[in-house]
Amino acid sequence: MLSSIPTCFSDNYSAETSTASMKKLAPVARAAESAGYVTLHDPGLIDREKLRSLHDPDYVRAFITGKGDLAASQGWKWTAKIRTGVLAINAGQIEGARMAMEHGIAANVALGFHHAKPERGWYFCTFNGLALVAQEFPDKRIFVLDCDEHCGDGTAEFTKVLPNLYNFSINGTTWGMLESERSICRTLKPVKEDFTPYRDALEEAFQTIRSWKPDLIIYQAGADPHVDDPISSHSMTTEQLLERDRMVFRFCNSEKITVLFVLAGGYQTPIEDKLVPLHLNTFRAAYEEYCL
Repeated sequence: MLSSIPTCFSDNYSAETSTASMKKLAPVARAAESAGYVTLHDPGLIDREKLRSLHDPDYVRAFITGKGDLAASQGWKWTAKIRTGVLAINAGQIEGARMAMEHGIAANVALGFHHAKPERGWYFCTFNGLALVAQEFPDKRIFVLDCDEHCGDGTAEFTKVLPNLYNFSINGTTWGMLESERSICRTLKPVKEDFTPYRDALEEAFQTIRSWKPDLIIYQAGADPHVDDPISSHSMTTEQLLERDRMVFRFCNSEKITVLFVLAGGYQTPIEDKLVPLHLNTFRAAYEEYCL
């Protein structure tokens, strides 16, 4: 049994962004470390050639240099600090997957960047770290269970070119995500008064996982479905989010399927008072399932 959850994070992850996206990462990491839930590992910076293999080289070049409209296509004004943070976060995706395969579970205190498409960034997502794992481990079947407020539309695009990638998105906002053989979209109405539809969608995802038999699940544990989040349509309570997390980790552990989890969305402020406790609950659920 693990004593804590192996987790990727470095101070390089943090950057000043117009949303809470990269500003929240250090407070969450330190809170999880202080609670004893995690052991932190610095993954370094990703080899840029891996990004050029995944995304259009012109887009990667623009983001690395900060030149051209594509450099800020994710929606933030480009800065060198954001660039460094993104390179570190994506290194954490790959290292986190390796650690998960070794220990059965691991985390990356980061975003999955699930809106990023092959040719550009999109909606505060730069390089798609979920598809990146599938590219890095072509002999492994990678299943993304995306429980963000928004659909994983970028990941859906990558399922068309990465045959070992499956995307299952449970969301409140679909943004026109198209379904395909390996990309499923379940858009739910507000669930605050009745968690049953969300539970049913998770059970469908679990059955799909049993059928597809992945080597690794990447769980996008979004905090933005919360009722107080400024972009939420799910209107989930804190208790419902925690139950969602517990269901996912209980399933992965009981089925002996390796899991890597990441934070995904969450935009409430003040970050330390309102957002950190929600993300910390995800680490709590993982710790209670795998370490107690």
